Amino acid sequence: MVGVNTPLSRYDRARSYQWNYDHAPNQLPDLEVPPYRGSWRLCGLPVNSPLGIPAGPLLNGRWCLYYARLGFDLLTYKTVRSGSRPCYELPNLLPVACATVDEHHPEVDESPEMNGSWAVSFGMPSSEIEVWQRDIRATKAALAPGQLLSVSVVGTIEEGWDMRRLADDYARCAQMAADAGADMIEANFSCPNVSTCDGQLFQQPDDAGLVAKLTRDVIGQTPFVAKVGHLPNPADAQRLIESIAPFVNGVAMTNSIATQVRSQDGHLLFSGQKRGICGKATHAASVRQTESIRKMIDRLGIRLDLIGVGGASTAADVQRYLDAGAQGVHMATAAMIDPLVAVKIRQTVQHNTQSFPSDEKN
Repeated sequence: MVGVNTPLSRYDRARSYQWNYDHAPNQLPDLEVPPYRGSWRLCGLPVNSPLGIPAGPLLNGRWCLYYARLGFDLLTYKTVRSGSRPCYELPNLLPVACATVDEHHPEVDESPEMNGSWAVSFGMPSSEIEVWQRDIRATKAALAPGQLLSVSVVGTIEEGWDMRRLADDYARCAQMAADAGADMIEANFSCPNVSTCDGQLFQQPDDAGLVAKLTRDVIGQTPFVAKVGHLPNPADAQRLIESIAPFVNGVAMTNSIATQVRSQDGHLLFSGQKRGICGKATHAASVRQTESIRKMIDRLGIRLDLIGVGGASTAADVQRYLDAGAQGVHMATAAMIDPLVAVKIRQTVQHNTQSFPSDEKN
């Protein structure tokens, strides 16, 4: 075990995805992680805290266990496929200059330094089935009680496939992840960095419903979450929720906000294609979406847990999501920049007993 004074590992955005995969932390930090006040459940499962990490930073089991030791209790294994897929070329994480981003921001500017938000360009890479199944089994076995391993899955569209074939591939991946021991399956219905339908399902309610149904058919009672993108139109959001609600236990949102990115010298980067903006700039829009969908599902009498994703980095940010109706909160950018962010949030919660929800609320 390494001590807290030892420099902590971070994803190196100057190096390739594969380099960061291969150089995942070998040793776990040895530090005191304060307990998180309250009693927490997500999709029917007890969990030690509402603090989690989405699929992005958790490239493999070593990264999962590293962040589990740093105070995160819901670990989402990086999106897996039914076949290997390489990552996009660098840059995969490009800092951007924007205080906030939503549907009114068609583009953002590149920033020379990181100020809390970046454009993400990975393209949902994946290792081979045998590799990720073996890794998931080992990771699950090493987690502590009250820590949950969610596995993000996506279908891989092939030439000539119809929607049914893609849905079958989603379901196949989900079944293999469940067989490997995943506590929870997360179907990735939103990746702003790919233009094919596997990354845009949240915008196609009927197709998303088909994938959700076929996935539920093969995973049985395993808790099941759909990860969706930015849904500023309430009518679109309701159509999606009504389509997937019979089959899922929860919804994670928001999987970044897609915009074009303009370089410092004025030209559009990434061949003019949109990239997902993650980090602090997405916080306000994602909290609004969480609150809006919580009110909608309560009005419709739909029982779904919500996971807030986007821009959280402090105890106050986490509390905003909980107040908006979320049962869990995912942090990616903040955790990649400061691996101790969950420990700091836990310390704040311990010392601020008046501003956090009671056990009964959760």
